[in-house]
This record gives sequence, C-alpha cells and structure tokens, in this order.
Amino acid sequence: MGLSSDMTGETQIISVHCDRIDAAMAIQFKDDMRAETQTPAKRVVLDLSAVEFIDSSGLGAIVASMKQLEGGRRLDLAGLRPIVEKVFRLTRMDTVFRLFASLDDAMNAGAD
Repeated sequence: MGLSSDMTGETQIISVHCDRIDAAMAIQFKDDMRAETQTPAKRVVLDLSAVEFIDSSGLGAIVASMKQLEGGRRLDLAGLRPIVEKVFRLTRMDTVFRLFASLDDAMNAGAD
C-alpha cells in the first residue's frame, strides 16, 4: 500500500504514498492503518497529499480506520487535493473529520 509514519510530540503523522485509495486497495489500506496506529499517540494526522483519487471504498476504509482508534484518539486529514476534498464534502464526511489544506496547517491547529 505504501504508508509511512512519524511522531511529533503526541501526534502521529501517517503519509500515504500512492495516488489512489479505491476498492482495489481498501482492505490493504485498513490493515496497514491498523498496524501503523498501534502507538499511544492521542492524535493521528493522515497526510493525503499524494492521493489523487478516492472512491467510496477508500472513503469507507478511512472511516473504518478512524473507528478502530480507541480511547478518544482522533484522526484528522491533511493535504487533500481538490477532487479528494470534494468527495469528503459531497458525502458530508467533512462534518466527521477535520480537514486541513496542508500538513503544516494540521500541525499548527493542534489537537484542539
């Protein structure tokens, strides 16, 4: 799938290194996210800046990844390209996730 992870304070940054999150890779994405989020980080920021396309299966995989976080941990999304952001807004998932234009914006916003 292609995920990498870094810690900055109590925030874990997970970067997606592929241009699509779709039906063909949704299950692998969920598995990889589960493995990456086995940390005590209170906040996880998913950097989607490399993702050019997401379908309903990909959206579902991100929602499932959020739901598997325990203990009040949150998943924020950063770096959404316009077409990906449009999917989140059309499905009203922008009311579920905090969306940030860039990773820097997400990090400056903090865990609030």
